[in-house]
Amino acid sequence: MKILFVGTPDFAQESLEAVINSGYEIVGVITAPDKPKGRGMKIAESEVKKYAVSKKIPVFQPEKIRNNPEFISKIKSLNADIACVVVYGKLLPKDFLDLFKFGCINVHPSLLPKYRGAAPIQWSIINGDKKTGVCTMYLDVGMDDGDIILKEEVDIGEDENAGELWDRLSTLGAKLLVKTLDNIKNGIIKREKQGDNFTLAPKLEREISKIDWENKTAIQIKNLIRGLNPGMGAFTIINNKKVKFWKVKIISFEDFNNMFPNVERNLPYGIVLHSNAKDGLFINAKDGIVSVLEIQGENSKRMNINDFLIGNKIEAGYKCE
Repeated sequence: MKILFVGTPDFAQESLEAVINSGYEIVGVITAPDKPKGRGMKIAESEVKKYAVSKKIPVFQPEKIRNNPEFISKIKSLNADIACVVVYGKLLPKDFLDLFKFGCINVHPSLLPKYRGAAPIQWSIINGDKKTGVCTMYLDVGMDDGDIILKEEVDIGEDENAGELWDRLSTLGAKLLVKTLDNIKNGIIKREKQGDNFTLAPKLEREISKIDWENKTAIQIKNLIRGLNPGMGAFTIINNKKVKFWKVKIISFEDFNNMFPNVERNLPYGIVLHSNAKDGLFINAKDGIVSVLEIQGENSKRMNINDFLIGNKIEAGYKCE
């Protein structure tokens, strides 16, 4: 069975490697065009491209696939039996999907129909889900609405961030993709309709990264921080300076009072209750106290809170905006 692989980041690269190591023939790889990256804006290749080049697999990097008959003809000439799509980032048109005898299958990091869209891993954490997983599915022209083939569920750790969950699901997704290909090769083809009861996981916009101390609970704030780590990060304004929180824990009011019995706690949400380089940084929130563990100041690097407070003064009584 000849395979065309379509994908871009490290999540996809792990699937590509697993498929190759399982003995399948990859006749070509489609990945995103090289783009400037980092402070120096140096041109960077995708993880999938770097791996494919190392294996001497032909690589294609079209700016677009839709309304590109010349490219469609080029891909048709590869005579692939099936396409495997893993985190490519673009909807594929019908004339592309129709090229393959066994269709196009996709690895999607959620338990469809929950979290169709661009950021299922991040939204599962931001929304406080306890479980998620990986699906393989047949692609059609819609957004993640094709028939499900296989599905595997995992627990989300209480303190797990999006990057850690991304790594776990990339490994799980690679194994599930190989199992799916094995089943298709052996004529075992199951299809489960998704139905209309779905949840969207849209692209993350900058607006959501500002912590809302007035309306969100301490747990919701923690989940936002976990869900945006790594990536854009969640931020607040303290003393007219923007700071990002990368890791926090939640302390109950009772435990906080036991730790700091002389600190006034009945103050507005977002008020710094206690702060020093020895103890850390504690902020009042709805239904709990946010204890900051990892922080990043303006034009600075990520640091643990104790090291940060040695050189950066945050006083009790400051309001987080």
